[in-house]
Amino acid sequence: MITIAAAIAYLIGSISFAVIVSRVMGLDDPRNYGSKNPGATNVLRSGSKAAAVLTLLGDAFKGWVAVWLAKHFALQFDFGGATIAIVALAVFLGHLYPVFFRFKGGKGVATALGVLVGLEPWLGLAALATWLIIAVFFRYSSLAAIVAAVFAPLYYVFGHGAAWTADPRIGTAIGIMSLLLLYRHRKNIANLLAGKESRIGGVKGPSGGGR
Repeated sequence: MITIAAAIAYLIGSISFAVIVSRVMGLDDPRNYGSKNPGATNVLRSGSKAAAVLTLLGDAFKGWVAVWLAKHFALQFDFGGATIAIVALAVFLGHLYPVFFRFKGGKGVATALGVLVGLEPWLGLAALATWLIIAVFFRYSSLAAIVAAVFAPLYYVFGHGAAWTADPRIGTAIGIMSLLLLYRHRKNIANLLAGKESRIGGVKGPSGGGR
């Protein structure tokens, strides 16, 4: 059952709302302009705020729903913390490397947020608050995503009072997601260090934001 649950989660994650929403709304494929990243930030470059919002909500929803389903059927199928952790990681990997779109996906910020909300609502809110604070003060979407990714595992561990009261399997899954988020933002990190990253609402940079 763990393999089946992981496969379903991966397929859910492979649904690219950036591409689907753009097609439905008659917009250009986000993989062909801007940062070429199929995420809400790049979809916003199409000029359609509605499309960007729908992409953001869709990507977050799929992360949440995969984890919710695993937790919902936990008793029926005897799912433990290991299965939930694997499902959380699988849906995230599906977004990063979608089987339906030649394994070329987004950077995973919204999907990771949805996963965190599914695991622990307060954890998702803490990560979102971190993103908002950094984004408001520094106006870099990518920097906000990077900082939130770094703090997410720490929030999970210390949010349970101590490291030994947190589920190590869930903590490991969150840690892996954070590392993958940093890896997917490696160009943004380089641009930030070089002073070439674009600010929110500012001039477009070569890397194109955080998602």
